Amino acid sequence: MPPETVCDLVLPCRDEAPALPALLARVPPQFAVVVVDNGSRDDTASVARRLGARVVTEPVPGYGAAVHTGLLAATHDHVAVMDGDGSFDPAELLPLLAEVQQDRADIAVGRRRPTGRGTWPWHARLGNALVVAWLRRAIGMDAHDIAPMRVCRRQALLDLDLQDRRFGYPVELLQAVTRAGWRVVERDVAYHPRAAGTRSKVSGSVRGTARTARDFAKVLR
Repeated sequence: MPPETVCDLVLPCRDEAPALPALLARVPPQFAVVVVDNGSRDDTASVARRLGARVVTEPVPGYGAAVHTGLLAATHDHVAVMDGDGSFDPAELLPLLAEVQQDRADIAVGRRRPTGRGTWPWHARLGNALVVAWLRRAIGMDAHDIAPMRVCRRQALLDLDLQDRRFGYPVELLQAVTRAGWRVVERDVAYHPRAAGTRSKVSGSVRGTARTARDFAKVLR
């Protein structure tokens, strides 16, 4: 018998149609995929539906808006979140899920390990490092990345009442779980080049990274 589906996997997507066939084919059966179409101009939504994913729409642009909409649409007790651009292997969510299911963590997060040069541009890596260093020093956060892959209990996450709807969302999340005393487990995850035909809204340009840094700064406190 195939494994029981026990966790929703929220994929915030904008113009990620080229990445979805290979990505969704690798999703373990324990996960029910919720693709959040966040204003795509390509056929992201139709490709996702054709491949068996549930699709919901969030017209307000922003990573936090898309993630929150996916969280509201999720139906399982556990929820996972990762990018839909093909840069992560969804099979690496299984160890994170096990940490939470077996009550060793309240949230399990990934720490990116690039698989090759150029996978993580210098400007994006520098911005990430500065934010993480601030969080570790200022509030004692026990993590080294901004949770690009994560698993936790859905209702507990909703109860945090996160407010950011742009790219500051993961920073607000890490601040909130640290201050709430959540047990955080961090595991290394491979960080691959994005799928051909897709472009990062954050690290694809210095301008995108700067815009994201401004969103981070708004929620740092």
